[in-house]
Amino acid sequence: MKRLACALAFATLLPAAHAVEYTQVQPDKSAINFVYKQMGVTVDGKFRKFSSQLKFDPAKPTAAKASFDVELASVDTGAAEGDEEVAGKAWFNTKAFPTAQFVSTSVKALGGNKVEVAGRLTIKGKTQDVVVPVTFTAQGNTAVFDGAFTIRRADFTIGEGAWAKFDIVANDVQIKFRITASTK
Repeated sequence: MKRLACALAFATLLPAAHAVEYTQVQPDKSAINFVYKQMGVTVDGKFRKFSSQLKFDPAKPTAAKASFDVELASVDTGAAEGDEEVAGKAWFNTKAFPTAQFVSTSVKALGGNKVEVAGRLTIKGKTQDVVVPVTFTAQGNTAVFDGAFTIRRADFTIGEGAWAKFDIVANDVQIKFRITASTK
């Protein structure tokens, strides 16, 4: 019994050697998707290429940091013609604005495995504050971060000219993501 008590006492004196910090995003196991309505029908899409930086310690969630750069020309609407249209000037204008960027500004712990990430989202040179609810699930040296939030495409001038109206393509676009990160 004395050995067990000594071992437990010694273990509590060790520095936070058991702290886990997820920093290595695994792009092949991660996804950034979007959902919108076109003529009342739900349409799904995704972005095939993005880079990111992440620093998340579940023991210190408020110290977390995240940033994402999404290559807008990597849009996948499910049809080559749609991809070309959305990359064009009226929508993303990828020649002038090749990336969208999200940079976190603060993280609020909500309890359990939930956090709320506030940050700045920039698309087509326009920046908006967004708040993103995120759920994380730790699986050993890997964690999965799931979240979703809605943007209004008009706030970023996505869809100009005849596309500025919302009768064909809705203003609300839901962004969904699943980010897998490891400790190494």
